Amino acid sequence: MKKLLLDENISQRVIARISMMYSGSAHVKDFGLEQTDDDIIWNFAKTNDYIIVSKDSDFHQKSLLWGPPPKFIYLRVGNCPTSYIVRVLLNHYSTITTFAENENESILVLI
Repeated sequence: MKKLLLDENISQRVIARISMMYSGSAHVKDFGLEQTDDDIIWNFAKTNDYIIVSKDSDFHQKSLLWGPPPKFIYLRVGNCPTSYIVRVLLNHYSTITTFAENENESILVLI
């Protein structure tokens, strides 16, 4: 299973609640990448074998333009509680695992 890198638009508190299933996952703040250009985050994820998880459509555009790696999980959940994001990531574990293993897919949209 690949590691998830949560963008700054997702609470850092999510990591502690998903770490049992998504070992090695991190938040951009863990690397001092908050308020950083998306290209830098993209290249960091690519270099360090992370899947980017964000609610930001800019990563969607980059994924379409550049393709993987890195892969991108687009959370189309709007403004919602942290507990909802945790639930989405945990409930879609098998989907995310399949996505991570498929070399041809670059974007996974979760609602």
